[in-house]
Formats: sequence, C-alpha cells, structure tokens
Amino acid sequence: MPDIILPINHLQSSHCETGVVATLLQSKGINMSEPMAFGLASALTFAYLPFVKISGMPLIAYRMPPKTIIKKVCKKLNIELEARKFSNAQDGMQALDDELAKGNLVGLQSSVYWLPYFPEDMRFHFNAHNLIVYGKNSLGEYLISDPVFEHPVTCPAEDLKNARFAKGALAAKGLMYVIRSTPSKIELNEVIKPAIKKTAKMMNGLILPYFGLKGIRHMAKQIRLLDKKTPKYTRLYLAHIVRMQEEIGTGGAGFRFMYASFLEQAADICKIPALNQCAVHATSVGDLWREFAMDAVKYCKKRGDISLDDIAKKLEQVAEEEAKLSKMLLSAIA
Repeated sequence: MPDIILPINHLQSSHCETGVVATLLQSKGINMSEPMAFGLASALTFAYLPFVKISGMPLIAYRMPPKTIIKKVCKKLNIELEARKFSNAQDGMQALDDELAKGNLVGLQSSVYWLPYFPEDMRFHFNAHNLIVYGKNSLGEYLISDPVFEHPVTCPAEDLKNARFAKGALAAKGLMYVIRSTPSKIELNEVIKPAIKKTAKMMNGLILPYFGLKGIRHMAKQIRLLDKKTPKYTRLYLAHIVRMQEEIGTGGAGFRFMYASFLEQAADICKIPALNQCAVHATSVGDLWREFAMDAVKYCKKRGDISLDDIAKKLEQVAEEEAKLSKMLLSAIA
C-alpha cells in the first residue's frame, strides 16, 4: 500500500479538542485560533459529578463535555461536520482508511492509555483525548497530528484501534469526525457576543448543585468533610482534584487562561474594550485556581500549616471571583 500523506499544519496546543478544531478549520482556510474555538463553544464551566467515577473518584470537569467544542463551533459557523461512532472496531478502522483515501483529515476521540507515543507516566485511562489522523505509511502505521506534542507522531494500527475502542467512562466508541463543507465567509463578530452571554449565564444560573458556581461551592463542602475520613483517603481525594485540574486536559486554571485569551481577541473583533478588563479578571481567576491546587498539594505533602478549612476557603474565593467574572461579562456585552 503506498503512503498517504495529506497536507496539514501541525499545531502544538494547550488543549487537545480546541487544538484539533483549530487545525481542522485552518486546513479549510478558516482563520481560527485555539482560544477562539474554546470561547465560541461556550466551553468554560465547572462540574463536580459524584455519580461518574474516574479511578474511583468523582469526575471533576472544568469545561463542557468532550465533543461539545467541535460540534458547537461547527454549528455556530454553519460548517458541515460528519461524526460517526461504530459498534465494530474493524468497521471503524476501515472507515478511517476510506476517509484518508478520499483525502480527508480525520479527527478521532481516543484513550491516552493505548497511544504508545505518550510517555509511560502520562498514559492513564482517559478516553476523551482528541487527535487528527492525516495519513498512513507503507508499514500500516497512522500519521497523527496530536496537539499535545511538538511534532507529528506515528501509531501502529492495532494500538490506534485499541485507543479508539477502549472501554470505560467517556468511551469514544470509535468516534471519528470529518469536515464536509464550509461557508464562503465567516463572520466571527456575529457569534461572539451570544457565546459570551451563554458562558456567563451557565456559570451562574444552573439549578443543579453540581455545576457552575454551585458545583465549586459543593466541592468546598466535600473538602471540609474530609476531616472525617482517613488521612490516606484525604490525600488521595485531594490529589485526584489536583490531577483533574492540572494534568487532565488543560485543567481548571488553564481553561481560565485560554478564555482570557479568547476575550482579548473578542474585544478586538467586536470593538468592546471592556472585554479586555474581563480578560484580566479571567486570568486572575486562573491564578486563584493554581493557588488552590498548590495548597492542596502542600497539605498532601505536609508542607506548611495548611488545614482542610483553608483549602475549602480558597475554593470558595475562587467561586466568588468566578461570580464577579460572570457579571462583568454580562455588563460588557449589554
């Protein structure tokens, strides 16, 4: 089989899904940055889901669920996106080969654990990692643009199949997506303000206690309750929070920094200077998330005189500042 190598401008990115979206749209001639994709999708949020387990601990998310960004960006910009899942792994791999043969870049959702080009200490059971396949060589290896890495990589077919069809939470079920068509003209300023309004309301207005500001405050309560647990469980719980925040995806602070970058771009495109002030505040919120994570790490390693109540108070401070950001955003676009 001859090599298939499709043209692609590989981008190392802060976050896999936004990086994949930006690369796929740029391949179609659309000027799309990673932060703009994140902001247009209204992807910034918080969720504490005790009924969904990752390594036996609650799922904690700092963005909307996987696939949300690619779907929302394409819908808002009238871009035709075809997404498919498969019940049979062989059918899924054949469909991937067929799209490559047609000359299409293919986005995939996959499991980090089964991708051999990841360093061993970074391979864990996380099924929502996105990447782009842009070819296949004569050895049967797939050519991959993985936004996490500085340069493109290769992956044996069997490993990629395992990564696409891994079981467990957020299982991809072979999900692949291809951009079929794009409009002749993209007007970002028409979709930016509605996207900001949705983000602001979503952070502040959800009813259930597990989402947005209520979710952050709920997690603070759970941290205070740890004083009734064993020291070992307490350390595991706090370490899990930090891992979900700082290691999986771009993390809680990282998404706030990315949203700040989106707001700076939005201020320029929409001619709304107040959004620059919102960007400054979003950055300070990201800094607070980092301070919270640092306090949790210090507690786990018994460094400094930090109590569980101190950690919970820091998290409540984060909630207060995220509430201010929500109000600032609504005021700026009013």
